Amino acid sequence: MSRGKCESVESAQQHRPARGNDRSAARPAEPATALELLVHGVGGTTPEQMLDDPRTVRITGDDVAAVFRRADDVDAERRPAGDREEPVPEAYVWCNLTSGNGSRALWLLLLPFMVVNLAHWMRPTARGRRRTVRLYGLLVRLTGLSLTVLLVAAACEVALDLTAWQCAGTRACADRHSWLGFLSPETSDGGWWSAPGRRLALAALVPTALTGLLWFLSRRTWSAYESQQPMTRDPEPGEEDGAPTALSRPGFWYGRRLGARLRAAHTAAGLLTVAAAVGSAAARYDREPGGPAALAALGVVLEAVLAAAAGAAVWVVCRRGRSERRPDDALDRRLVRGLPLTALVLLALTVLYTGWERPGWGSSGRLPGDAAFGALTLAQGLLVIVLAGVAHALYRTDPDRRSAMRGLAGPAVAMLACALGGVMSGGISQRVADWLDGTGASVPGPPVLLTWQASVIPPLLLLLLVTCGWLARRAWLIARAERAEVEREYAGETGDPGRTRRIASVRAMAALTDRGPRILAVTSAATLLLGAGALVGALTTDETPGEAARGSSAVVHGAAETAQALGSWLIGLGFILLVTWGRRAYKDASARRTIGILWDVGTFWPRAAHPFAPPCYAERAVPDLTWRIATWTRSTGGRLVLSGHSQGSVLAAAAAWQLPPSVRRRVALLTYGSPLERLYGRWFPAHFGPDALGSLHQEVDCWRNLHRRTDPIGGPVRLPGDRGPAVDRPALKDPLAHGRTEAHPLPAPILGHSDYQADPAFAEERRRLLARLRPEVPAPRHTGEPGGGPPVRS
Repeated sequence: MSRGKCESVESAQQHRPARGNDRSAARPAEPATALELLVHGVGGTTPEQMLDDPRTVRITGDDVAAVFRRADDVDAERRPAGDREEPVPEAYVWCNLTSGNGSRALWLLLLPFMVVNLAHWMRPTARGRRRTVRLYGLLVRLTGLSLTVLLVAAACEVALDLTAWQCAGTRACADRHSWLGFLSPETSDGGWWSAPGRRLALAALVPTALTGLLWFLSRRTWSAYESQQPMTRDPEPGEEDGAPTALSRPGFWYGRRLGARLRAAHTAAGLLTVAAAVGSAAARYDREPGGPAALAALGVVLEAVLAAAAGAAVWVVCRRGRSERRPDDALDRRLVRGLPLTALVLLALTVLYTGWERPGWGSSGRLPGDAAFGALTLAQGLLVIVLAGVAHALYRTDPDRRSAMRGLAGPAVAMLACALGGVMSGGISQRVADWLDGTGASVPGPPVLLTWQASVIPPLLLLLLVTCGWLARRAWLIARAERAEVEREYAGETGDPGRTRRIASVRAMAALTDRGPRILAVTSAATLLLGAGALVGALTTDETPGEAARGSSAVVHGAAETAQALGSWLIGLGFILLVTWGRRAYKDASARRTIGILWDVGTFWPRAAHPFAPPCYAERAVPDLTWRIATWTRSTGGRLVLSGHSQGSVLAAAAAWQLPPSVRRRVALLTYGSPLERLYGRWFPAHFGPDALGSLHQEVDCWRNLHRRTDPIGGPVRLPGDRGPAVDRPALKDPLAHGRTEAHPLPAPILGHSDYQADPAFAEERRRLLARLRPEVPAPRHTGEPGGGPPVRS
């Protein structure tokens, strides 16, 4: 998100009156007082733009997220409600939760963690299958743990195997990289650090530092974003416990206990992975005939203890899921502190064991990592397959044809996360090996499986190109059909065929969003098959694809060599493009809108499956909105329209679910450009499915939704029966005029996802919502502090 736009959150302070720091509501208002709380969407904006006024004042909040008003409206509650016809506008600006400097684009390197976390929330709706739901969450958490192990193992492969073991142990390679001279036995003339065990011990600092960095980022971002206490309250009379969505549960947006447990388990797993990588070569040498018996026995004991500690980490991941029915403030301090510290102590003991003097020990070949990477890949494949079976069983309990991939979106996304992790690990390892070994003859290179995994990138990209071709053809067919619809919609105005084609093309491109499930299905299925082929090829041949194809036809051998070479280069290029694209997305508004919705969807959800995923901004934004709505309605007794655009409509719906039912009934909901059904309802049916959205429509006072056919993100809510027209207004015209008219003498722009408030329908729907809202009896005159508040328990 743009730092420039969000800086106005701080700069707006210069307009603040000197009458106090919090102007939530200075005095109880008349019964007809109305407030419109605006929540922006993807890309962020400024309070000045949202309120259409250069003079804005921060009412409540901080530099990260805050509520603003126009300077003239600060004391609106003090004035008689009849003085104004329009509601008092307030803007909740949350763009700093997802924005920052360009260095935050490095979160994109943890994309596999974010993707697997999404899989947790994509489970199908289930009826009466609580154990199956828990099994689904358990499988996703185990998949997330495997990704942490894979990332740290890839770092071990680069630092320990390729650099310290192979290159530093080979004179030809060490001579090309002078910074490795002190580790080379020949170059350093047998220096102290040149012993194989000590080289490995020193190189272990890299994956250990990586694991520590992940722990630090997870803990720091939790404190900054997700540690906000939700508004706890006593249940109201008649309030049902079995709500159709978990988003209404008091503890949904506060996952402190599970987050701490997962962070401890993943940190311990990373450190134990480093310990296993460091100690495996020494243990293998000690067990050889003639090896030191004492060290061999010590190695066996150490491996057994490492295995037991790894089992404990897995047990922690499996033992407990999310607790959503109440804010779980408990913290398993002994476990959270003891498990990582135990793993760190074991790593130190392993380093000491590996660095012990072993006369005659030299480094040759590769470290024993082939079997480990193979087992990890096989385990991930089996987890995804079992997860697909569990998801299908859940889907059958409550089928919904609108659900993406008929309930299999979660397993498909988990497969995509594993593929991203495998491709990044294999590609980076191959790229580093190519850089260290310029001639390609002095060192053995990375494990064969990683080379095979990097080699599947070209055929996968070829398949994606074919899919893009299919999408282009679909867009052309839709655009051709839309031309006639455009001519009917703008009857008497269609004098410009080029304008008609442009409108039809924009509608066709917007419709391609609904083809997302098919693209994911093809990609995930191809990834599973190609990954299985890579695993079989590596295990059966124990050679790289180029070597394995030697002796076959020239075409097959050439294709294998080309795929192997291209895979290595493509992953390096992709790595650079990922960082560059991420930095551009934080600085450039147009790029941010392109990928912003995907990133905002990914970071909307709490870190329930992976603690090292990017932080969840909604665990700050939803409590902010809930507190503001509840305190304002309580202190003023006024009417409130919650107005959300794009991702802001999702935050608005989540906040409405968190409100007490008595407050929820005093709120009207206005959404526009909303992905509530089109993206969230289809991809996250257990939380935004038809039952959940239908209950929201019944529980708020009224709800209206605006959408356009040119919008690639927003769409109708599609509630079944007569509830659909009650919520969805027919698609707005976009553009407002086809050509030049009396009302539009200049060509009207095609707005797509933006500027819904420019359409006259927006003001009309807002007036209707305010007219429908029933004024409540005002609160007592004395409310204590400005802004008041409902009776809550901290």
